[in-house]
Amino acid sequence: MNIFLRLLQRLLAFSCILLGIVGVGILYYIVFQIPSVDELKTIQLQVPLQVFTRDNKLLAEYGETRRIPLPYDQIPKPLIEAVLATEDQRYFQHPGIDIPGLLRAAIKLAVTGKKEEGGSTITMQVARSFYLNSHKTFGRKLREILIALKIEHTLNKQKILELYLNKIFLGARAYGVEAASEIYYGKSLNQLTLDQYAMLAGLPQAPSSLNPLAHPSAALKRRNHVLGRMYELHYIDEKTYKAAIAAPLNAHHHNLQIQIKAPYVGELVRQQLQQLYGDRIYTDNLKVYTTVDSQLQNAANQAVHDGLIAYDQRHGYRGPEQNFGAPSLKHMEEWEKSLGKIPIINGLEPAVVVDINTHSITALRANGSLVMISWQGLSWARKQINPDLLGRMPKTATEIVSLGDIVRLMETPQGWRLSQIPLAEAGIIALNPLDGSILALVGGFDFQHSNFNRITNANRQPGSSFKPFIYSAALDKGYTLATVINDAPVVVENPTDSSLWRPQNDEHRFYGPTRLRDALTQSRNLVSIRLLDLIGLPYTISYIQRFGFTAAQLPAGLSLALGTALVTPLQMAAAYAIFANGGSKVVPFAVNSIRDGKNQIIYQAKPLIACTRQCTPPLNASVNIYAPRVISPQNAYLITSTLHDVIQRGTAKLARRLQRKDLAGKTGTTQNQVDAWFAGYNSDIIAVAWMGYDQQQRSLHEWGAQAALPLWIQFMEAALQGHPEHPMEQPPDIVSVRIDPLTGKRATANDPVGTFEYFMKPYIPVQESTPAVQDNTTAPEGGGVY
Repeated sequence: MNIFLRLLQRLLAFSCILLGIVGVGILYYIVFQIPSVDELKTIQLQVPLQVFTRDNKLLAEYGETRRIPLPYDQIPKPLIEAVLATEDQRYFQHPGIDIPGLLRAAIKLAVTGKKEEGGSTITMQVARSFYLNSHKTFGRKLREILIALKIEHTLNKQKILELYLNKIFLGARAYGVEAASEIYYGKSLNQLTLDQYAMLAGLPQAPSSLNPLAHPSAALKRRNHVLGRMYELHYIDEKTYKAAIAAPLNAHHHNLQIQIKAPYVGELVRQQLQQLYGDRIYTDNLKVYTTVDSQLQNAANQAVHDGLIAYDQRHGYRGPEQNFGAPSLKHMEEWEKSLGKIPIINGLEPAVVVDINTHSITALRANGSLVMISWQGLSWARKQINPDLLGRMPKTATEIVSLGDIVRLMETPQGWRLSQIPLAEAGIIALNPLDGSILALVGGFDFQHSNFNRITNANRQPGSSFKPFIYSAALDKGYTLATVINDAPVVVENPTDSSLWRPQNDEHRFYGPTRLRDALTQSRNLVSIRLLDLIGLPYTISYIQRFGFTAAQLPAGLSLALGTALVTPLQMAAAYAIFANGGSKVVPFAVNSIRDGKNQIIYQAKPLIACTRQCTPPLNASVNIYAPRVISPQNAYLITSTLHDVIQRGTAKLARRLQRKDLAGKTGTTQNQVDAWFAGYNSDIIAVAWMGYDQQQRSLHEWGAQAALPLWIQFMEAALQGHPEHPMEQPPDIVSVRIDPLTGKRATANDPVGTFEYFMKPYIPVQESTPAVQDNTTAPEGGGVY
């Protein structure tokens, strides 16, 4: 018997030792798997890419999650109290685990046999969200407890709570309390009221089923529970409690608070960063600061909007988008829902006509309100028979719309106005000519309607806006602005099929002997073709590549003189910047700097800058800070002088309304009026406006001066407001000489019709004009008469 007891004692002791060893092994295994929590001290939460203007206004955000991290001291105290009241009332007393809570969960398990969440402190939730999965197992719970203890040993309570409130998912793609505040209430967290804090504090338990947008009744009940807990724990008094539970839920979905509308810029930046950093840009809290000026961007947005609306209305009303049928009260709610599914396009709101009077209509909007459009907002709508033919002016509203018509409305200071989505497109690009920084960019009428960026990606013919590059090439070869070329018929044979090309001036007239200044000012096609033939195609194509164009873009034929190259508006702006800055080639760029999640600069643009005057050598001789000079300052000055005349007395006289003497520019219209351009500048800014259809054979039925120039004028009027005039300084070796305007030769001092012209010193005319003109074409290197 004693032997049996001794054996039993030894067996029990061995079993205890064995169980102890196994237990220690299991515990060692669990502890060994516990990660270091030191990284939580400096952890960077997943935050989307944000893009800002140069004056720090948000223009775009990219990423699946919406998160705006806040430091603990910027989190409002009422929100903290609401969270603690409902999630972890003993948070500041326990060491990371709540023993009573764990015991309650254990008892519930023993009674029901079910593993349910319970007893989880905020610290344990932080441990779970950063290090563990959501599977409910005993092993995971034990690791959760051990990690929580380790977190409490490593971080203070405030830091742990900060991590929790910035990490937690709160529904509607919102991660963290600040993002949830902006999504549900459209306000920053510090602007909310107590009832709104309580609503946010109630979401962590079930962010989907308690979402106030999808389940308002459940959300209201949960909010009031949180307020009740705050009252029970004496965070609020009875009066405050009653006032808070009486408040309406007031939660609505709010889109991201974009401060500046520049989606084409945002997408351009996103694509560039995607190439540099890959997909981590959507989570690594990168902040990109662009070169875009918010005021100039607003001006460009408005100019494109107004210019396209004005062009579209000049060409008549095309009719409703669809018709809902006869109005009736029982259809109103259904119509409102249908209208809500139709997107608003750049301020053009869908509405349905529900009443028509002689000179006004009433329309139902998606929000259920009724608006009246007076005759002032209707009378423009002549029926478009075809793009070049309009019907008679309407006399009554019934000639324009019918009941049930789905139309577009635009709100103006004068009231609501009938409108329609333009079929044409337009864009504006503005650069600083000294360094190439993009100041404003609009790539189309509406990014939601079409995200194709016509400024950077549309290859279009520039028409006569390309002529300055031909004339610059001629000046570099010894021609002068006083060189006379005959404006007379030209016939060019196509060697491939023996067909004949007979180009014309826009006015279908011939002007005879014409000085180059006048030819460019008045955009004479035939003079430009003859000039290109005189200086030679191979030379010209090679020369024009200095402006950033490639040989593949430039057709090897005399049509190049009329702008048949294929270029983007961005390329044109960069090329004109060379004239504006006095001859240096700058590279357009949009990203000025990039900061990481620690607010450290990881990229800083270092553009080469144009040297406009006597330039100081850089301190480090091995580092070049100046953009390469590709044409002489004298060449740039002579072209600018001529393009100044384009505005003062040429094809862009409409721009004289800006009442400035420092502007230069050139209109452009392509064959059949498919594309309309205006490129213009002073020494501080270069802007290019383009208009056309995406269907590249479709005609605008307007010239560049009619379609594109008004956009440029409206933009520049805003861009130059308050800025003094800044004309280009006359460089050395430019002299003014009196010439005979008919021959281009030097005039005598007492010539009554003499006019002054600028020349580069090597090309000053020395021969005085004689009464008889022997040749209609004069050029330093020969050439013939066509």
